[in-house]
Amino acid sequence: MERIYVDHAATSPMYPAVVDKMTAFMHEYFGNPSSIHHYGRESRRHLDEARQTIAKSIGARENELIFTSGGTESDNMALIGVALANQHKGKHIITTQIEHHAVLHTCEYLETQGFTVTYLPVDEKGRVSVADVQAALTDQTILVSVMYGNNEVGTIQPIAEIGDVLKEHGAYFHTDAVQAYGLISINVQQLGVDLLSVSSHKINGPKGIGFLYAASHVPLSPLLFGGEQERKRRAGTENMASIAGFEEAVKISQKTLQERVDQYRSFKEKIIEILTKEGVSFVVNGDQEHSLPHVLNISFTGINVESMLVNLDLAGIAASSGSACTAGAIDPSHVLVAMFGKGSERLNSSIRFSFGLGNTMEQIENLAYQTATIVKRLAK
Repeated sequence: MERIYVDHAATSPMYPAVVDKMTAFMHEYFGNPSSIHHYGRESRRHLDEARQTIAKSIGARENELIFTSGGTESDNMALIGVALANQHKGKHIITTQIEHHAVLHTCEYLETQGFTVTYLPVDEKGRVSVADVQAALTDQTILVSVMYGNNEVGTIQPIAEIGDVLKEHGAYFHTDAVQAYGLISINVQQLGVDLLSVSSHKINGPKGIGFLYAASHVPLSPLLFGGEQERKRRAGTENMASIAGFEEAVKISQKTLQERVDQYRSFKEKIIEILTKEGVSFVVNGDQEHSLPHVLNISFTGINVESMLVNLDLAGIAASSGSACTAGAIDPSHVLVAMFGKGSERLNSSIRFSFGLGNTMEQIENLAYQTATIVKRLAK
């Protein structure tokens, strides 16, 4: 039985070239980048080159990039770092109800530290209103955090428009771009964001590495204390093999961006076409006009999501019901609750297919027909 992996929004397989780059790096370079001898200088050279490559991919300067352990740490550093460094100006933060838990749980922590957080609603397509962001601003607001593209339903937020609003206000603007980076062309100057989070393992790089873009004008309190790495913003010897792999993944993802976007959009269209042809009752969740190309969230009328996932897995199809970070959770998706309300039937019948490296049109057609067969069987 051929297994079909369509859970790339949870994590993605590494490019073979990334594995090769990391393996070669581990064989050849082991020096600490902070050491001044030959071995240290060689590692430092690779660290600087990687920082330059990755910063360029978002239109940032090299000194504005902080390597982290991934998206969660980047989100934590952005929110807690800005909150602590700027609490003398105000203690109000604005975010949305559909953020990743790396943002939501960090906001809940900050509430225990005396900060006030406004959690903005979204419409039924999962999109936040720019007017709502503007209306929530006060003279105490120091930070606004709105994700670029949602990991569960794929909805892309009006980041540039929010950035324009905040230029007039002065609050710092953070976006969690973990799902968007590598599939959408991002320029931090054009977007007007001050902080941006990215994780390597979503773009076919290694796990355990990511970055936080923090504009040079943003005061940021460090979360880790020790050495003077990352310009004193994140202590700890750099994870050099993973950084080398991350750089390689960035190079490939930037070079193949449009090709992959077109492919994933064709996958979405094919699944919808086949399900419609097979007479399956379904509805697509999210904003199809403003959507990440690789995420397709579908609610199958009257179908239990757990039974559906088990049957898909038995058929060799690896999909999910939403965020991997809440896998096994009894509570329904907080994203779908925000979009449709607690009583909606869609909360218990929605499946996320997310595409990536290794998927082919043949696989996608097979997936769609098998999904239709399973839905019809469960509907009986």
